[in-house]
Amino acid sequence: MPVRGIGIFGCARLTGSVWGSIHEGEIMAELLEIKELATEIRQRRNTIRAVEGVTLSVKRGETLGVVGESGCGKTMTALSIVRLLPAGGVIAGGSIKLDGEELVGASETRMRAIRGSKIGVVFQDPMTSLNPSKTIGWQIAESLMIHKAANKAAARKRALEVLDLVKIPAAAERLNDFPHQLSGGMRQRVMIAIALANSPELLIADEPTTALDVTIQAQILGLLDELKATLNMGLILVTHDLGVVAGRADRVMVMYAGRVVESTTTTELFQQMRHPYTYSLFSSIPRIGDDREQVLATIPGLPPDLAHPPKGCRFAERCQFTQDRCREEDPALEGDQHQFACWFPVDHEIRSTVLGVQERHAPRSVPHEPLLELRGLVKEYDIFAGALRRKVGSVHAVSGVDLTLYEGETVGIVGESGCGKSTLGRMMVGLERPTSGQILYRGDDIATRSLSEMRKLRRNFQLMFQDPYASLDPRMRIGAALLEPVKVQHIGDSSAQEARMFTLLDEVGLRHNAVERYPHEFSGGQRQRIGFARALMLEPGLVVADEPVSALDVSIRSQVLNMMRRLQARYGLTYALISHDLSVVSYLADRIGVMYLGELVELAAASDIFSSPAHPYTRGLLRSVPIPDPQIEREKARVGQIVGELPSPLSPPDGCRFHPRCPYATQECSIDHPKLRVVATGHTVACHHAERVLEDAWELEELVNSVER
Repeated sequence: MPVRGIGIFGCARLTGSVWGSIHEGEIMAELLEIKELATEIRQRRNTIRAVEGVTLSVKRGETLGVVGESGCGKTMTALSIVRLLPAGGVIAGGSIKLDGEELVGASETRMRAIRGSKIGVVFQDPMTSLNPSKTIGWQIAESLMIHKAANKAAARKRALEVLDLVKIPAAAERLNDFPHQLSGGMRQRVMIAIALANSPELLIADEPTTALDVTIQAQILGLLDELKATLNMGLILVTHDLGVVAGRADRVMVMYAGRVVESTTTTELFQQMRHPYTYSLFSSIPRIGDDREQVLATIPGLPPDLAHPPKGCRFAERCQFTQDRCREEDPALEGDQHQFACWFPVDHEIRSTVLGVQERHAPRSVPHEPLLELRGLVKEYDIFAGALRRKVGSVHAVSGVDLTLYEGETVGIVGESGCGKSTLGRMMVGLERPTSGQILYRGDDIATRSLSEMRKLRRNFQLMFQDPYASLDPRMRIGAALLEPVKVQHIGDSSAQEARMFTLLDEVGLRHNAVERYPHEFSGGQRQRIGFARALMLEPGLVVADEPVSALDVSIRSQVLNMMRRLQARYGLTYALISHDLSVVSYLADRIGVMYLGELVELAAASDIFSSPAHPYTRGLLRSVPIPDPQIEREKARVGQIVGELPSPLSPPDGCRFHPRCPYATQECSIDHPKLRVVATGHTVACHHAERVLEDAWELEELVNSVER
């Protein structure tokens, strides 16, 4: 059989190569076949039916998207394929065939040979998956020495090849780096390189972009597409975000409570969703340009306990279209090209009935009085090295930011990781002292206040942390954690403090008995609600929300966003919303400030940022936001994304800091540093070519409008 002409880098692959070969005629051939898979987690007191009756197939060169909320069986299905189940996990039934070979019942020795060789896995969190004590080169070479019996020299050479393949700059230098020396996007690329080192036939990517910036997410997803086409692999893309699979998957399988509830081609799914759960997931996604005053659709309740699954349809208790039959009889997955498991499938005529009538948020007061003013704010961190701890440089985290927050408004602060957003937020609430500049709270400069004075002032501004689990003491019950701020500030007596706590638990939608439980006993969305309640205990005027929904399922994300809007109107809160997701920010924010490498490069009303972005970086961010529409996502891929990674804040580029990545850059941009200037009413931008950017057709808005028409 002839060898395929295009190898891993576009050069010929030699017959008999230690890395294997891809043959003519293999494109779109069946690669993986799973039938009636059942996976259980057997515990001392009960058995969790994590996966039940799952049937799927993946062809060579095909991408299957697996979608659903956390706990619905997506990851457990993927782990069953490679038999990397948690303690107590067993495959209780069904068949898993890879290239015709049955994996259920295969010996552990055989499975070790298959993992990494025929099947590669990209895990969700690369930092916990990579060995912090070993170099990147060693970790890639290790699998080659195990699976291919390659010597150190050959393995290192191959490690360099795959680092080049996943487009890591200066790959030869990165071989000797440790994981902590790389950015999140770089670490994810290393995980992909490890998975690809042995040219696997099947790649499983489990939430590969969840914690990444939208720009890096777009690069990683584009990279997976390229690699799939180049290597003719099958790809299983596990995600909770329908926007991610819209432009990347050939077929989509929607899972709920351990079962498949809908499965078809991507185009068919988005044109004619039939299961109410799929519709509910789709409708709960905030989109750029949506009506901000409309309450986001949510899915009430939580998935069922799989140790004691309900009698009928597992989605019945959360479904707005449930009838008696749904609670008594379990629907089977039926259909040919478009399969769904529902007694009363949704069609276009009853879509509004299924999704319900959308409510509108209560009106808020129009901002007028400045609450917080940042003037020329600078924050630098000195870097020391050597035995004598001599200063060798400074990290320029925030560089000369001017920003005013008005009472009752929401200002979104967006940008990639490392742009200084979180540092700016920490200075707003007094957790970081600026190197220079002013922070005026109601006209009073608090930047130079002593620590004791700041402790008293801090009740006026609170921080809603990105990771609520890490910000809560695991040894304290929730009640003690909520009461701690008012006790430290000596506000009210114990009865008043408890009354405040229970009022806020009601406001954020938690039961009163939550006070007796510990943080680990709550879901991610519930912990985020607890963090918000704790921030409100002191009745602050300003809440800085740092990536409050980045790690949540789309349905839980909508619940938290609705809660934030409702409580802002009720308590007159001012929000500084820090995020890399412009779709979330556009829903909550009145104005949006875009940060790049420590600088504010654009500031305007949210509607203006979307309709007429004046900075090339803002345009790149908007293009990178996943939109749950296959046609739009395919066209966006054609338009292109921001390329490259953020430069080091230790030595930012001269001139405009964005110019090495900017398609509009000229010689002037590399020499002259642009200042913020007004280009329209209420719209400022730091770009030499802002007028040219504004004159150019804004293809994303035109594309969205054309698809809607």
